[in-house]
Amino acid sequence: MNIVQFLPLFLLVLVRLTSFFLTAPLFSYKTIPVRFKLAFAIIFSFIITATMSSKTIEFSAQYPLLLLKEVVVGLGIGLVSGILMYAVQLAGAFIDIQIGFAVATLINPESGTSSPLTGQFFYILMIVFLFATNAHYMLLNGIYYSFQFIPVDVMNIGINQSPATFQVIHLTMSMFAIALQMALPILGCLFLVDVAVGIIARTVPQLNVFVVGIPLKIGVGLILLVIMMPIYVIMFREIFEWTSDAMRDFMNYLGSS
Repeated sequence: MNIVQFLPLFLLVLVRLTSFFLTAPLFSYKTIPVRFKLAFAIIFSFIITATMSSKTIEFSAQYPLLLLKEVVVGLGIGLVSGILMYAVQLAGAFIDIQIGFAVATLINPESGTSSPLTGQFFYILMIVFLFATNAHYMLLNGIYYSFQFIPVDVMNIGINQSPATFQVIHLTMSMFAIALQMALPILGCLFLVDVAVGIIARTVPQLNVFVVGIPLKIGVGLILLVIMMPIYVIMFREIFEWTSDAMRDFMNYLGSS
């Protein structure tokens, strides 16, 4: 393959990878230097392009539309890969509201926005577990095999079909369901603490509920977090598997014509 045949294909692959890195978890963090992202995208694009030497793409009037299609595909795959992972931050927000940490938000350097205290702890723990189990290769495998599900030289990606849209809606609903499942045991226990404090306040009116109740809820919440930690690690693994399945299904929907 000469440079005239290599360059159009390389640019299409590079655009999809760059768009994927803009929305995918881990790669989209602001703390990662832009030079590193661009260099990694170029190197990875070169490797992927070398595996597609049989394809022949030329600059034509349809080429800008192919570039636009690659942007849509890359952004869509990156979005789908991160929806379920953000459920842990939402679960932390639910817990913070009940435990009393809602006022203590943190500035997340990865996104530049404020994040719940417990949610940020969950998310960092999930990222550490992701690297420890080499689950980050799942994201790279997903974008690599996307070129088999959605060829770069095919304009029709099936975006007019409802399954892809319905899957994104289903994943969003699943994100709230997973967050509620993670937070519900702690929320239930803290609710019982509120009931107990209320009964004590009615029994002993001289007792200051705010002085006793807030430290008690924080202590019980932290103890419950330690007890529930093994279950959360198991849920992290399940989230990685669900994310891998969601990426494969989404690429199947986009690749179907």
